[in-house]
Amino acid sequence: MSIKDQNKIRSLSKFLSLILRHKPETIGITLDNHGWANVDELIEGVKRSGKQFDLDLLNRVVVENDKQRFSFNDDKTKIRANQGHSKSVDVELEEKIPPKILYHGTQEKNSSSIATQGLLKMNRLYVHLSGDLETAVKVADRRVGEKIIYEIDTAAMIKEGYKFFQSVNNVWLIDHVPPKFLKIISTQKNR
Repeated sequence: MSIKDQNKIRSLSKFLSLILRHKPETIGITLDNHGWANVDELIEGVKRSGKQFDLDLLNRVVVENDKQRFSFNDDKTKIRANQGHSKSVDVELEEKIPPKILYHGTQEKNSSSIATQGLLKMNRLYVHLSGDLETAVKVADRRVGEKIIYEIDTAAMIKEGYKFFQSVNNVWLIDHVPPKFLKIISTQKNR
């Protein structure tokens, strides 16, 4: 696949994230209570926004996205973002028991507020956690400046009654991580 082709897919993925997570009204569509959008309406809305778009391109965005951000329903008539919504939707997550340790990568500049408030969901429905250190580092690398990686003691959180969910693309989700369950394991300057 050419660089131009990769960039086109990446750009469409970002645009679809905006639509399916935050602002479906941007292209004149709505999401149902579970975050699903009608595929035909989505395609037509994206076309109205001035982009060349069809079902083949939509399939490529879903399949080729390295973060597996989107899912179709069984008959591919609906699509939704797997997590990361700022719109109030129920993506039908099941409670799951996570590994004893999860990770979170962010900017070092957030460390003082995290030290007092913990990890907050901010404008999203959940805090996003990684099941492995490598993924947390990749998330932190997307940010400018010094990065910080936290280790989350999920075993202790479960003992205190906290509930965890896992999206279909393996992102761990929770409402809040209090500071007492966090440990800084790495700080580095991004390139």
